[in-house]
Amino acid sequence: MTQSTPLPELNRQFISHFGEMGSRWGINRTVGQIYALLFLSPVALNADQIAEALAFSRSNVSMGLKELQSWRLVHLRHHPGDRREYFDAPQDVWEIFRLLAEERRRREIEPTQSMLRAALLEEPASDDEHYAQERMRDMHELIDRLMTWFDEIQRLSPDTAKQLMGMGAAVTRVLEFKDRLTGKGSAQRAAQDRLPPGAP
Repeated sequence: MTQSTPLPELNRQFISHFGEMGSRWGINRTVGQIYALLFLSPVALNADQIAEALAFSRSNVSMGLKELQSWRLVHLRHHPGDRREYFDAPQDVWEIFRLLAEERRRREIEPTQSMLRAALLEEPASDDEHYAQERMRDMHELIDRLMTWFDEIQRLSPDTAKQLMGMGAAVTRVLEFKDRLTGKGSAQRAAQDRLPPGAP
């Protein structure tokens, strides 16, 4: 794409959608549209090209690119004999997913884990605090299990991870078969049957 080439309609639709979805993902419309443009572009683009293609101000483009760099979702490139900075998006969609997951974990999950760990070290001063602490313990254990699973997935090659994701129902059937062999499933059903009507 060159500076004078208008965006195809299909590209415009995709870019517009990313802008609308951006706020739901924690980024603003401008950042979402810049990322979508770079994701679809077959070549790296400089800030002037991005500003012209999207009809954004140069300052908004610069701020958007800095935000995307902080998420590691764009790469900075230099062309021989050209002092301008060019940007492109990772080509591998699995790599994009991995980067997004890592950044969301760093920004959102890890602070929550730290808060929960600190809360669990406190000595409860009342029955209410004891109950609250037990609820937080359940949440911490779930997050910890999910993050352990996430770390294991991160160590897999993209091809292996895709195969694992594609197994879906097969994994569920294996786990159900394991429960039947160990009797765990029957024990859980028996415990559920002993609960009074209307109990969760």
